[in-house]
Formats: sequence, C-alpha cells, structure tokens
Amino acid sequence: MAEKTLFQKICDREIPADIIYEDDLCLCFRDINPQAPVHLLIVPKKAIVRIARAEAEDQATLGHLLLTARKVAEQEGFAEAGFRTVINNGPHGGEEVPHLHLHILAGRPMTWPPG
Repeated sequence: MAEKTLFQKICDREIPADIIYEDDLCLCFRDINPQAPVHLLIVPKKAIVRIARAEAEDQATLGHLLLTARKVAEQEGFAEAGFRTVINNGPHGGEEVPHLHLHILAGRPMTWPPG
C-alpha cells in the first residue's frame, strides 16, 4: 500500500488544516504558503493522483470540484471581484503533491501569463 499523501492525511484529520468547507466529496482549506491574499486548495477525498490519471468514473468528482470553487468564492466573498483556479499536473506543471487539487487564488488582480 502506498504511503498517504499530505492531502490524504489532511482529509483523514491526521494533519491539521484551516478547513473552510467540506462535503462528502471534497474539502477546502487555506494554503500554508499562499501565493495571493486568498489562496485556497480544494482536494477530492478520493485519492486521484493528478488530472492526467483521472478516469471516466471521476467525471462527477471533477465537475464537483469546479462547482465547489464557485460555492467557496461566494461563501468567502470574492466571487464578484474574481478569482483564478489552477490545477497543476506533473513536474513540469508545478505539481508538488501527487493528489489532485484545485488552487483558488483571489484578493488581487491576476496577471497573464502566469509564471
């Protein structure tokens, strides 16, 4: 059995996190190394390694993550001002934890292109 990722340990409450939203499929918490005034992570409770490894059976979960981003943005009060969502995939995509997660960045104007 593979070792649990950091995010699996957070989902299992083995590591503390500032959780701001949770439902049956995912949880959302504040990033400990924020890259914007608001930097949240939405993590599926199912351990999907990355978007490139997602299967057809994950379609509902993947859509749920995006709808959760909208819900959290409304809950936290930055939906109208705008926000960026980011999913890193693999080493060249900036992935640091091999557990699919969606970044929500907000609280300042975002530039393009990103890094």
